[in-house]
Amino acid sequence: MNRSLGALLAIGLAGLQLLAVLAVVFSSYVTSESALIHHARILLRDVGVNTIEHSKGFLSPAQGAAELAARLAENRVIASDDPALLEQLLFQQLQIAPQFAGAYYGAENGDFVHVLRMPSGPGVYRTKIITHVNGKRRVQLIWRNDDFSIAQTQEDPTDPYDPRVRPWYVKSKAERGTIWTDPYIFFTSQQPGITLAAPVLKDDHSVRGAVGVDIEISMISDFLSRLNIGAHGKALIINHNGDVIAHPNKNLIKTEDDDGTLRFADIGEIDDPIARAAFGTLAAAGGMPVAKETPSEFVYQGARYVSTALPIISDKLPWTIAVYAPEDDFTGVIKSNRTQNIWLAVVVSLLTAGAGLALAEYIHRPVRAFATRAALISQGEIDASEPMPRTFRELERANAALVREIAARRTAEKEYGETFNMSSRGMAQLHPDTGRFLRANARLTEITGYSDEDLAGMTFTDLLHPEDRRFWTAPHATDSALNHNMRMLRADGATIWVSVSAIVIRDAAGRPLHDVVTLDDVTQSKVNEQEIQRLNKDLSHLARGNTMGQMAAGLAHELNQPLTAIAQNADTAIFMLEREGGLDPELRDIVTEIEQQAIRAGDIIRALRGFIRKDEGARTSFDFAELLGQSLQLLRAEATEAGVRIKTDVPADLRQIVGNRVQIAQVLVNLIRNAIEAMSADRHNERLVTVSARTDGPMLLVTVSDTGPGIDPDVALFSQFATTKRTGMGLGLSICRSIIEGNGGKLWNEEGKQRGAVFQFTAPLAASDNSPRDSKQETGIV
Repeated sequence: MNRSLGALLAIGLAGLQLLAVLAVVFSSYVTSESALIHHARILLRDVGVNTIEHSKGFLSPAQGAAELAARLAENRVIASDDPALLEQLLFQQLQIAPQFAGAYYGAENGDFVHVLRMPSGPGVYRTKIITHVNGKRRVQLIWRNDDFSIAQTQEDPTDPYDPRVRPWYVKSKAERGTIWTDPYIFFTSQQPGITLAAPVLKDDHSVRGAVGVDIEISMISDFLSRLNIGAHGKALIINHNGDVIAHPNKNLIKTEDDDGTLRFADIGEIDDPIARAAFGTLAAAGGMPVAKETPSEFVYQGARYVSTALPIISDKLPWTIAVYAPEDDFTGVIKSNRTQNIWLAVVVSLLTAGAGLALAEYIHRPVRAFATRAALISQGEIDASEPMPRTFRELERANAALVREIAARRTAEKEYGETFNMSSRGMAQLHPDTGRFLRANARLTEITGYSDEDLAGMTFTDLLHPEDRRFWTAPHATDSALNHNMRMLRADGATIWVSVSAIVIRDAAGRPLHDVVTLDDVTQSKVNEQEIQRLNKDLSHLARGNTMGQMAAGLAHELNQPLTAIAQNADTAIFMLEREGGLDPELRDIVTEIEQQAIRAGDIIRALRGFIRKDEGARTSFDFAELLGQSLQLLRAEATEAGVRIKTDVPADLRQIVGNRVQIAQVLVNLIRNAIEAMSADRHNERLVTVSARTDGPMLLVTVSDTGPGIDPDVALFSQFATTKRTGMGLGLSICRSIIEGNGGKLWNEEGKQRGAVFQFTAPLAASDNSPRDSKQETGIV
């Protein structure tokens, strides 16, 4: 289907015209809005400046009056020691300056003259005069009318007031100049005010006294209430400590404490929610007062506001002028006109559609010129420095696009930085040449215990354990990634295991920019791995023990039959020799000894079978004395060979104990064998092992002690793989403790003053056991 190029151009250009007009409308709106917001900021600043000037103009007369009174007193224009003249001077100052709430003078000798306005009473002014004559103190109160006539007088001998200790006197005397106090609520008038004081000096520049003026500042709030800042804007004054000392609604600046006294409301608590939203956060963050003019925008209940905070008025008046206003007060009109302008743009676009082709030709002509110029430059026929056609203005858009790309790059870099800092793994950037830390995230400082400042002066190898530094190779040196588990020393000296990964970042030319290291704390995984290895070794040891037990059980069963036959044959031989008569006594003794040794061997075999019989893991009640006797039968040969004597002490009324019989026997044999081995090399002292048992509440307390060399203090008892034996595995005491704890008891080493080692363990006693036994057993083996 054929299409009309003219129609396409007309429609296209009409559409472009519409878009262009809309763009103009919107840009005009944005520009106008921006201009109005800028104008609003200027207006807010002007309001603040006017408020500053008004405050200065309001307070300057007070300063001048105080300084004038001080100079008059200094130059003896009036006598500072004449209370009557001083009262007249101060009275005149109050009449001249309506903002003065009171004026007073205090002398170095404690004299005081104070004239203040009275909201109610016998007179409109009240004077307090304190004098000291011949060592006698007098306090006189005088109420006066506007014409200085006396309305009432009174003396108050109980008044303790001393001007020399008041803050205004002390401060003005110390600074030797005019001072201002922080604003406060006057007690008498309940109005906000401020005190100004100036020292009165003698000819020798020593202090004669001080003049002070109390100034009500509520009229500043009245001034603020008359300001027109848009339709709904307001200005307020905030003291350096955050108190709101002036507000268009002066009732909002006062609040009552629990004790009934009045004070200024803080910006964070004033009953002006918009002011709190505008400046409360700034004050709470320590940004008030501001160092320079600080404009800002904020949203309150869906409405946008603009605000400005100005720097303090002066060092003596550290007040911040704060102004805010709704944005709609300045931009509401153009927002209402925006829709009308859009429709107007549509109408204009339709009217210009007829001129589309002519406009297309007009636009296309310089484009062709640009294309022709580009072709000539590519062919070398003209120089690129030749003047550019007007269409090169589009390059400005390209430049704008480039700026946007730079902004996008910065955004990407910021996102990367946030990812780096918030990563759950420790991350750091290292200098490719020195290995020093360029940057480290919070997780890495948490793992290593070093702060950012500490790491800034360190290299990565400084963190590694000395024995593991050989595993570290900077990735840029080998141009390959590093993945390795290493030990690292924390700032507190603790050793931890970390999984380290490292890569190198290069620029477009291939030069290394920095190495990136990531690490995870895998200390717990290493601990778990070592625990698994230890359990595997324990399991292997127990498996070998179980195999040996099965072999010993088989041997005990096989040896028991020939030993029984030997004993029976020896007994038969004795019987036959006695029946025939003429028995040789020596032969009888030999056969009898054969029978006795066979019976003894059978007893040992039975003890061995009872010791190693199949362990079903069940806990039963059994006789501890019997188990001890069987255990000693197994150890008799070792004790005899080592020359060790074993002594037992077991009560006759001992109840049976509850536990796994075989496991308790294993612990008992291991403790006695350890004692025998410890004393086997000692040929100079008595070699004695004592095994005793006694009831300790619901538990049986068993003690195994020896007279050997004792425990080496460097050995960690009950730790896996800790041993003093040259061929030991270091599992015996650790397994023994696990066995005893598994049977409901405890095993420990009792440190005594006597020679040797003492081990004790407990086992639960059975409910009752009436089986009698000998009170003590003693077995000596030489």
